[in-house]
Amino acid sequence: MKYALVIFETDASRARIRAHRDAHRKTYETWIGELAAAGKLAGGDALDTESQGPVTVRTAADGTVSVTDGPVHNGEETLGGWFLLEVADRAEAIELARSFPTPEALELRPVLESA
Repeated sequence: MKYALVIFETDASRARIRAHRDAHRKTYETWIGELAAAGKLAGGDALDTESQGPVTVRTAADGTVSVTDGPVHNGEETLGGWFLLEVADRAEAIELARSFPTPEALELRPVLESA
């Protein structure tokens, strides 16, 4: 079963990571390596949250399209990246998320298995 582990950052969490970048990177790379070695990491990427802001594209029911600078949802948290986890069940996905080594909020979502 696959789960998306979605990472949400804040200005404060990015500042804490920047202040101790080498330590965070080492801890983060160790966590990723352990997931990969255990066969639990199916993919993922970090998003560039500093050099260019997001753009939101919305299509209305009538087909009109609007494009605005900024995230889909306003708020303190910004989408920072994601991992695709290969796990036995929801409980295992939660346990892996609980071991995430940096100070961000995480959201877990099951990946729709298509026929």
